[in-house]
Amino acid sequence: MNISKKGLLDSVVYTPSPNCDERPPGTNISLIVIHGISLPPGKFGGHWISDLFLNQLDSTADPYFAEVCDLKVSSHLLVRRDGEVIQYVPFGKRAWHAGESCFQDQGQCNDYSIGIELEGVDDQAYEPVQYEQLVKLVAGLMSCYPGITGDRITGHKNIAPGRKTDPGEAFDWVLFRKLLASLQEVDDT
Repeated sequence: MNISKKGLLDSVVYTPSPNCDERPPGTNISLIVIHGISLPPGKFGGHWISDLFLNQLDSTADPYFAEVCDLKVSSHLLVRRDGEVIQYVPFGKRAWHAGESCFQDQGQCNDYSIGIELEGVDDQAYEPVQYEQLVKLVAGLMSCYPGITGDRITGHKNIAPGRKTDPGEAFDWVLFRKLLASLQEVDDT
């Protein structure tokens, strides 16, 4: 995985979201936040997630969309059910994915984190190819941003408890960490 000087992955589709801004000066990128998203809730595929991140969600296409179409949100990356990766925000910029949040007594997680959305829901297993892609992405980000260590990868629910539940109980943290460790061992040899 190569990251350009502009903070973009060289091997994925880049669809720039307007929902981002500059990180505070001197920010050390040191956290990855894993999210889960589906639009409409419980449905997979289609262009709705991108439409949300691009402020183009048609409020009449689904009753739920009327509730969320005015949100100004984004993520750095989305990993679709089929493993496709889409980048919305360069890593050097602040994506608007975490909202009111705190990690290890440090608030404003958007300032220093990278957000990765997985297309999914809290109570349905994520696809094996999503774990494969996620592990590659995380390992690459860890090598590019040394402030991101194994204990600085967390779920949205952990930085916004009581407000968020994703990526949910269906996300297999044990499997994810095992795959990440295996990939890092291969890279170290």
